[in-house]
Amino acid sequence: MITLNEASPIPPFEQIRSQIADLVRTGHLADGQRLPTVRQLASDLRVAPGTVARAYTALEQQGLIRTRRSRGTTVIAPSPSPSPDARAAAAAFTGTLRGLGLTLDDALTLLRTTWESPTTPPHTHP
Repeated sequence: MITLNEASPIPPFEQIRSQIADLVRTGHLADGQRLPTVRQLASDLRVAPGTVARAYTALEQQGLIRTRRSRGTTVIAPSPSPSPDARAAAAAFTGTLRGLGLTLDDALTLLRTTWESPTTPPHTHP
């Protein structure tokens, strides 16, 4: 299910977060499905429990999982499918990055970096 690439520059918590998010968004993890406990997943992946806890916290902030003492950590159903325009934009973006030889991990890193950076207006030359 979740694998870590120790050679990756992406921190382990982010690898965990992004893989679980992708599994939720693609429907491979269903609404209400229980996730392993923090300690169990940390043991399975051979990382500190704090690493998994950080990933779970980020996923909760994204609204993809919920943790309750009585029920553990469960998946929350993804929001409705993106619009056709959003799908077309994603397809164009994917095609362009594939054409440039980027891997999926590289493309996702680029997208996250761009998404989280402040928007600056493009430079125009008179």
